Amino acid sequence: GQPLGPRRLSLKPVPKLPNMEAFLREALVKLKKQTRGFLAPELCFQAVKAATEMPFADGVRKERELFMVLQSSGQARALQYAFFAERATQKWRTASGASWNSSSPQPIRRAAVIGLGTMGRGIVTSLVKANIPVVALEQDLEYLNTGRKAVMLLLEREAMKMEQGAQTLDFHNPARLQFTVDFDLLRDVDLVIEAVFENMALKKEIFHKLSRICKPEALLCTNTSALNIDEIASATSHPQQVIGTHFFSPAHVMRLLEIIYGRHTSPTAIATAMQLAKALRKVGVVVGNCFGFVGNRMMFPYVQQAVFLVEEGSRAEAVDEALEGFGFKIGPFRMSDLAGLDVGWRSRQGQGLTGPSVPAGTPARQRHGQRYSPLPDLLCESGRFGQKTGKGWYQYEKAGGRTATPDPWLHNFLAQYRDTHGIKTRFIDQEEILERCLFSLINEGFAILAEGIASGPEHLD
Repeated sequence: GQPLGPRRLSLKPVPKLPNMEAFLREALVKLKKQTRGFLAPELCFQAVKAATEMPFADGVRKERELFMVLQSSGQARALQYAFFAERATQKWRTASGASWNSSSPQPIRRAAVIGLGTMGRGIVTSLVKANIPVVALEQDLEYLNTGRKAVMLLLEREAMKMEQGAQTLDFHNPARLQFTVDFDLLRDVDLVIEAVFENMALKKEIFHKLSRICKPEALLCTNTSALNIDEIASATSHPQQVIGTHFFSPAHVMRLLEIIYGRHTSPTAIATAMQLAKALRKVGVVVGNCFGFVGNRMMFPYVQQAVFLVEEGSRAEAVDEALEGFGFKIGPFRMSDLAGLDVGWRSRQGQGLTGPSVPAGTPARQRHGQRYSPLPDLLCESGRFGQKTGKGWYQYEKAGGRTATPDPWLHNFLAQYRDTHGIKTRFIDQEEILERCLFSLINEGFAILAEGIASGPEHLD
């Protein structure tokens, strides 16, 4: 029987928790750790904190002030730029004038993946998640079974994540996912992604085989991070169907898909690869063919500067901290350990920069008249390949471990290395680390634009 007068929530006092201050302090520490360098989450926190301490009207006023700070911030402008840049990459064009608005894709009803190493497993998982039926192929039964187990484990994890969003993942059905060692099962696929390791002879042998077995209109994709697309295409009888699809590791998580066209790649092939990127919910970026394309070509000088800094007296963890503090999710040395140091090592051996093919009498720290650091090669020669072996630039709790801790072994190794080469160490501050690593990235970006390998700055960014 009480009157139902208006009850304005905004006039009620905020109930106090007994340990309010300690709770907020802890929350802020947690937040800063998870969103390092980001302004917005911290300002959101301040707005919530104001709501617990002030009357409603003052709290709203405070929230508005915080919003105005964010709205005019450099981070807001950068995020808006990134938003539009991602959309600009959908409007691709090639150096010869083919473009997104004059080319249409072929349908992809069924795909195949060759090679079930780390990359192949992630690619199979991405295709299954996109509801594209997949044939997964390995060279022999032993590799096939290892690959199958690993793929199933990945898919089970993804399925659990998706079920929380009330979606299901049907991957036990052989019509959706089939494992085989038989190339003949690739006769009717619309698209093949080759994901074997970076070895030109092996890739050419596979593409020669594919060009005999697959239907002529099938798209033949190579997941390569640096090898020449034209040379791979030369092993086939229809080079217009060959294209590079460079996934980034782990392939079922990373959103970038670098799409590389060769001299003969048809506009339809490019449009189909872009359509694939969209189906996989990735950002497809079309780039030209050169060593390392765009992603890795920009990474080479960046990582190289990081190694030079360590030669001169910096520590790997100091370089990583400086770049992570600046805003990178992961520093160059932790990134190298995660990707595997042997990947770059194999690539440098292929280029004749290290290993038995280097001419006798070549200075240890020079190649082709340019400064060179043999440090990453020496680590690989000691069997230190990064996380996969439990030791790289850092040490890990076990092979395949994820937690990086500084390694005293490396400290001693560097001291000996510097002695051998007569390098005098000096103190290197954060500013120098940032300038040398970032300017190397930026300068390489300008060179890529100047050569027309990327058609616009947004594609690089």
